[in-house]
Amino acid sequence: MNVVQSVDSVALLPAYLAAGTAVLVLITDLVLARPRATIAVAALGALGTAVGSAVVGAGAERRTFCVGADCSWVFGGRAALVGAVVALLTVGVLGLSVPALRAGRSPVGEYSFLLVCSMTGGVVLGAAGDLITLIVALETLTLPLYVLVGLRRGSLASAEAALTFFVVSVVATTLTLLGAALLYAVTGSLHLDRLGAVLAERSELRELPLTTAAVAVLLVGLAFKVAAVPFHAWAPTTYDGAPLPVAAYLSTASKLGGLVALLAVVQRALPAEQTGPVLALLAVLTMTVGNLVALRQRRTVRLLAWSSVAQAGYILAPLGALALAAGRTDEARSAAYAAAVAYAVFFVVVELAAFAGLTALRPTGADGGTVDDLRGAARRHPWRAAAFGLALVGLAGLPPGLAGLFAKVTVVRALLDGGATWLALVVALNAVIGLAYYLRVTAALWAPAPAAPTGGAVAVPLVGVLAVVLAAATVAAVVLGVAPQLVLDLAGR
Repeated sequence: MNVVQSVDSVALLPAYLAAGTAVLVLITDLVLARPRATIAVAALGALGTAVGSAVVGAGAERRTFCVGADCSWVFGGRAALVGAVVALLTVGVLGLSVPALRAGRSPVGEYSFLLVCSMTGGVVLGAAGDLITLIVALETLTLPLYVLVGLRRGSLASAEAALTFFVVSVVATTLTLLGAALLYAVTGSLHLDRLGAVLAERSELRELPLTTAAVAVLLVGLAFKVAAVPFHAWAPTTYDGAPLPVAAYLSTASKLGGLVALLAVVQRALPAEQTGPVLALLAVLTMTVGNLVALRQRRTVRLLAWSSVAQAGYILAPLGALALAAGRTDEARSAAYAAAVAYAVFFVVVELAAFAGLTALRPTGADGGTVDDLRGAARRHPWRAAAFGLALVGLAGLPPGLAGLFAKVTVVRALLDGGATWLALVVALNAVIGLAYYLRVTAALWAPAPAAPTGGAVAVPLVGVLAVVLAAATVAAVVLGVAPQLVLDLAGR
């Protein structure tokens, strides 16, 4: 039997733009050999990818590479949201990287090319309709980061972080592929919607020990990617050893990719009665351990790393509540999935603003230093410190950082509507615990400076300006009421 597949190039436009940008960056670096031109091409290409994703996603859902009703590429509102956010995060990280690249800390061509290649994986990931496309996109997002983490010249910590990240990611990928293979053995399909339909219709397949093993292995593999407890130990070491802009990308775009992959398989493929209890347990462990360990951290990047672990727990909570809530409806399910996506989007934006503020307050090419190194920063650089403090307050969920507040309220409301009151209380309790270390770092910015400061801010004001703009734009968007509804609408599609 011959199967003819049509290719919808409009649906694939965001992927074309992202991959084309990577090729253009290589050609520009080879032909012109001018760092400014290379960075400009990468930034403009990423902006074009964001615009392309928004334009394609604005219309009706587009599908391609289909066999019957099963499609490997599904580009709708959520895929557009993920593609645009990943592309904009790439632009932000490129902006954070400019001072270090000018100082010769990393080769500009290779750095920009690897970053754009990772962006391509993130764009494809949001539209993946089968497990193979999903895993390949997730690895395309992750593979360049192995090199980027260790690309800082003359840094042993960077090399150690790269090795740690590589080893853990190989294990995670192996487990994810094994889970996908076992699911194929059970159902005979790899398309997400087909997997979900087969497992929903045939209860005998859901009860097979092989199905339980497949679901467990697949969830564990993806839990490594999002640094969920107890598969989280690699994150603090990797973030702290990586250059600050790369750590920002790991904490935002890379984490968003893992969460999108986990959301796709949980929502469309795996049975909720098997995934729900596991994800609820992972959410409780992740947010609690992340917050408690963050309280003890003295190094700033490690504190932000443990904070991002805790934030992943908040995102997992609505997914875990689905199978635990009695009498759940399709509307409750959609609200839970939309809450998870909305929280993830707002978290990565505010997290990028936090890393931008930290980068602006540290010397060019330096690591994040300790919390004590930030004492008195507001007296020396008030606007940069204000941007960093505002981002930290946003992560804590306090006014005027309304992005974080809106995100937490959205998650708690979804949990209460789904009947998981106890899990909503756990989220609220952990949010209170998180206030302690966020406010501790914020207070250090306005504390009296030590007698001998360890270093000043970067000489180039671009990063400081970017930090202020990111923080101000996030607050303005939420205050105006446009961003929350837009994100929720796209997340629910």
